[in-house]
Amino acid sequence: MDRTDGFSLRRCAAHLGLLALLCLAGAGLRPAPALAASPSPPPVLVLNTDGAPPHSRPDGTGFEDRIVLEAFRRIGVVARLVQLPSERALRNADQGVDDGNYVRIAGLSALYPNLVMVPEPMSEFRFTVFTRDPALAPADWDSLRPLRVGIVNGWKLAEQHLQSAPQLTKVRDEEALFALLDKDRVQAVVASQHSGWAVVHAHGYQGLHAVQPPLAVLPMYVYLNKKHAALVPRLAQALRSMRADGSLQRLTRAGLGETKP
Repeated sequence: MDRTDGFSLRRCAAHLGLLALLCLAGAGLRPAPALAASPSPPPVLVLNTDGAPPHSRPDGTGFEDRIVLEAFRRIGVVARLVQLPSERALRNADQGVDDGNYVRIAGLSALYPNLVMVPEPMSEFRFTVFTRDPALAPADWDSLRPLRVGIVNGWKLAEQHLQSAPQLTKVRDEEALFALLDKDRVQAVVASQHSGWAVVHAHGYQGLHAVQPPLAVLPMYVYLNKKHAALVPRLAQALRSMRADGSLQRLTRAGLGETKP
């Protein structure tokens, strides 16, 4: 073997040794684990309501509160609920101050063009006449027109039917409505059958009764401000699935509790 071959062998051996050292050094290293990305928090929408117990309660345990919270949970959205007077609630939702409103009759987009109705009912509302006079038994809206009658400002169905009644009184909420009735300042009021009885029981009013059957029993809907229109089909599907799996009925029973007459 000549000197050139020896030099080549020594150089090759040196390279192999260096490579071995690098491999040994590298064997003790571990790549730093990639930090797991924190999941993005779910979006939060503010939904307002004028509902009184048992429809809605400040702690979110009303039967309609429970339905709204669950429906939004199913589409990955957190619903934050606030209670407002009826007309203000509609205006806030329409103007985008709040993100939506519940619960309302169908067709309000004609009056509030920035509101989009979720086309799947979430509950029903029994528009019921309460009175102290056992001789009064109005069978329809027209029968109320000659009376001193009270309604909640912002209840569009009642306003539509009674706007021309000569002795109509409009008040902020059902609490004020039944205070008028108890003091005989009106002869009859239109209220929710459920929340009407809740107010009567809470205040211990005596001698009041609900006329049966109700003036109307209508499906009620959620409305979203149009900036959230993309959520409408998903929310409708969530409500359909809740009806199919019995959640609507279960949450309604849980929210009604012992407030039923």
